[in-house]
Amino acid sequence: MKNRLNVWLPFIVALSIAIGVLVGNFYNKAGGRASGYLSPANNKINAVLEIIDEKYVDTVRVKDLIEDVIPKIFEELDPHSMYIPAKEAQSVNEELDGSFSGIGVSFNMQTDTILLLNVFAGGPSEQAGLQPFDRIVTINDSIFAGKDIDQNEVVKNLKGPRGSKVTLGVKRRNKPDMLYFDVVRGDVPVNSIEVAYEIRKNIGFIKVSRFTRTSYQDFITALARLKKEGCNAFIIDLRGNTGGIMETAISMINEFMPASRLIVYMEGKSYPRSNMFSTGNGSCIEDDIVVLTDENSASASEIFAGAIQDNDRGLIIGRRTFGKGLVQTSVGLADGSELRLTVARYYTPSGRSIQKKYELGHSEDYEMDIYNRYKHGEFYTRDSIKTDSLPQYQTVMGRTVYGGGGIIPDIFIPSDTTGLTSYFNSVTKYPNVLNLYTLLYSDQHYDLLRSFGTYREMYDYLSGQPLLDDFTDFAVEHGIKKRPALIEISAKLIEIHLVSLIIKNFFDNDGFFPIYYDDDNTVRQAVKVIQEGKATPTACYIYDTDIPESQSTARNYTLARELNRTNPKA
Repeated sequence: MKNRLNVWLPFIVALSIAIGVLVGNFYNKAGGRASGYLSPANNKINAVLEIIDEKYVDTVRVKDLIEDVIPKIFEELDPHSMYIPAKEAQSVNEELDGSFSGIGVSFNMQTDTILLLNVFAGGPSEQAGLQPFDRIVTINDSIFAGKDIDQNEVVKNLKGPRGSKVTLGVKRRNKPDMLYFDVVRGDVPVNSIEVAYEIRKNIGFIKVSRFTRTSYQDFITALARLKKEGCNAFIIDLRGNTGGIMETAISMINEFMPASRLIVYMEGKSYPRSNMFSTGNGSCIEDDIVVLTDENSASASEIFAGAIQDNDRGLIIGRRTFGKGLVQTSVGLADGSELRLTVARYYTPSGRSIQKKYELGHSEDYEMDIYNRYKHGEFYTRDSIKTDSLPQYQTVMGRTVYGGGGIIPDIFIPSDTTGLTSYFNSVTKYPNVLNLYTLLYSDQHYDLLRSFGTYREMYDYLSGQPLLDDFTDFAVEHGIKKRPALIEISAKLIEIHLVSLIIKNFFDNDGFFPIYYDDDNTVRQAVKVIQEGKATPTACYIYDTDIPESQSTARNYTLARELNRTNPKA
């Protein structure tokens, strides 16, 4: 312990100086009420820095010292407090803002060119005349073609301040000459509602990838459209949703809650208890609701699931959630950097803290938790979740629920491994040969595929094509040997990925998810309980699953979650 203190003491001293200067300067420049609070200590800190700068034996760049030291100190706090450098703050905040300034496209790096997959309707690129499957060759006279193109560099050059202009040199199929477009950058939405559709008669399915500032408006628009189509029950898919803005999640929960129901409360050392109640003005108060979760559902997703479960408003189906029950506040500093500091814990209506255990300064152990769950079998059997030592709480109806680390679902669905083989893993790892093939196939058959009016028509056509044989030949060309026995085991899994990814290239998520989730275990169980009239919990209801493995096809959820990263927006 003494040795550790000796190691960290210089950093702690340096951080104290650095934070004092940064926060002090921030409030002094902003005229904030805290500037008086920081005096006279702030003057002393400035004096110390001046002495070091003037008299220290070597030249010291105080700015670099600050940037190096602050992240190390935050590593000694809880796992979710963090320092965000100014150069990263904009991109981090874009995820929460629900929009960014760019040209309005999604693209993929196909071999050695920038291939446009989607040109957003009404966006800057569509207005300029760009089309799907155009290839960007130059950006402002700089060539962006070749095998060593940096995808991050492409995004950086396509994004830019609203109203600024970028000139793109484009190669279009069947056009011999290069085409040039001046695109004026504008606001591009980041759709956190990935898909909303009627999955079965009168049952709406909505997948929420993140809770942003625009998610609530998009959510109620999706609800209104589905209700107009006749839906009176809803499946809300929060699998892979790592959270976002808590207030947005609360507004979305309110759509399903009767009046005066506690949704969540927050409390901390310097954060007095704050209760959030439903208003009773929601549009779906009488409708059935089922929420889907997995081990990557965190934070605001857990607030959503916890409120539904504790109020006995609907069922949670899937696997235990991540276990993040800490509330962060953002403190902006004068140089554009930010502190994300944990100030409170949130609690579900029954009083549960969902936050799993952690030790200050031991984030590496915290980060291994999901892997340890997998290793101990929790992804495959509910019995591996040891509830004996967990604190017990009661729902409104008197059902027992557990705190101490994530939301345990009412109906457990094991991770589906049907069809997973080393061959499948080899074609989906980097470089993703499966994704490369679907891009090439879509490009080569563009005119035919573009002629289909609906994704179902395209699905019917693709289902009759020898995609699997063609793909395995393609994989050989990329160094992946044919392994007939493993290919046979993975055949159905590979085929559903091939078909759904090709459809995605033409119908985006509106076509991708209905195909990809058509035989999904968790979705199928959610539909089943709604159709059987069992979506609303009862005090004596015992939930279980009966899904024969032979009836299912595995889903590579990691692949699905990575699609937006594979096809970035700009």
